[in-house]
Amino acid sequence: MNDSELHHLELLEVGREIQSRRISSEEVTRHMLARIEAVDARLHSYVTVMAQQAMEDARRADAEIAQGRRRGALHGVPLALKDLLWTRGVPTTHGMTLHRDHRPTEDATVVRRLREAGAVILGKLQQTEGAFADHHPEITAPVNPWGAQLWPGASSSGSGVATAAGLCFGSLGTDTGGSIRFPSAANGITGLKPTWGRVSRHGAFELAASLDHIGPMARSAADAAAMLAAIAGADPLDPTASQCSVPDYLALMTRGFSGLRLGMDRQWALDGVDAPSRQAVEQALAVAQRLGASVQEVRFPDATQAVEDWPALCAVETAVAHGATFPARREAYGPGLAGLIDLGLGLSATDYQRLLLRRADFTGRVRALFAQVDLLLVPATAFAAPTLQRMAHFGSDAELFSGMLRYTCPFDLTGSPTITLPGGRTPEGAPVAFQFVAPDFREDLLVRAGWAFQQATDWHRRHPAA
Repeated sequence: MNDSELHHLELLEVGREIQSRRISSEEVTRHMLARIEAVDARLHSYVTVMAQQAMEDARRADAEIAQGRRRGALHGVPLALKDLLWTRGVPTTHGMTLHRDHRPTEDATVVRRLREAGAVILGKLQQTEGAFADHHPEITAPVNPWGAQLWPGASSSGSGVATAAGLCFGSLGTDTGGSIRFPSAANGITGLKPTWGRVSRHGAFELAASLDHIGPMARSAADAAAMLAAIAGADPLDPTASQCSVPDYLALMTRGFSGLRLGMDRQWALDGVDAPSRQAVEQALAVAQRLGASVQEVRFPDATQAVEDWPALCAVETAVAHGATFPARREAYGPGLAGLIDLGLGLSATDYQRLLLRRADFTGRVRALFAQVDLLLVPATAFAAPTLQRMAHFGSDAELFSGMLRYTCPFDLTGSPTITLPGGRTPEGAPVAFQFVAPDFREDLLVRAGWAFQQATDWHRRHPAA
């Protein structure tokens, strides 16, 4: 195998090589650690590299595989974690200087399940402060490998950058308002936001408990399916984790689009969307139709109020999550996260109840829509590949704010599962993405659609320059 290509293999590809003993997990892990050392000084995607433990885990995986004790698709494969997931004995900072010395005494459930699946954990990945919009002023933000002037996404920025740049074969991110989908779109990778409750949140720092989702970020829909299969399911440590059984996503995946009803609200999905994003959606629609999907026009519930309500809903839950350190340690907070918490603390109980009622109404309307269709097709964002310069005005530019959140935060409010897929390039060569959305706990439909689209296209196989 050519070392120059090894780090850009898909997770399942390198897994097959390791599990068939054509290459060792130790060799692959050593290669990835060397690449992180060579490349990440420029990209800043890792907070902590767990080199010694990764090599020990790789040798253990090789020994188990040699003995015929194969644990599954992730066995021996190097992955990485967003730095809000507790990792036993390893600093877990949540993107905050306040927590730089926090060393959990246990693994988050998702981390434990990755270890049980035999994955090798390379390290912890950078994120925005508290998983909100901005990186802490004292922390160097990750750099988009497609161009230093491009936004790397938030808040799972390190996960997006590391996965795209070949610094891991997949990563875990979290999504409260779009934070799996933003960095997946910005970095040209595949991101799967599961249904709220599909994956345990035990051992994950909160941004907003009823909005937070944990999910895989990977090179392909198939890779995301393999990771989701490992981390999903009920958890006695998280009573909000669903008791629904976990399907065999990889076994169902190859059914593709055949027989699926694909819904699209052309007005909502295309009006006010820039040309690259519109083109990606229209091309995805054409591919889906060609591969057997039946397309139906639908009317998506008006999401304008939902987008406007999301910051206040998030703010109240964030204020609860930070009650032990805010305002007591306010000086350790950056202005963005502090401002969000202040918003939450200032909201009255009656105003919050109005938000909850509107959220319940909107959620019910979205769920009812899936009586007509199996999947929805929508953009990832209204504006493809925004620059850092433009995103500096995110809080003050109403059009930008609405355009970035229009297709993401509604599906955090409803808890609906989505998959974000690379589907094009801007004229300057930056990635462009779109989403499929499914009914609750139908991630199998997302994987089917994503796999079929990626069998017919090669956007997910394009990588940034070295």
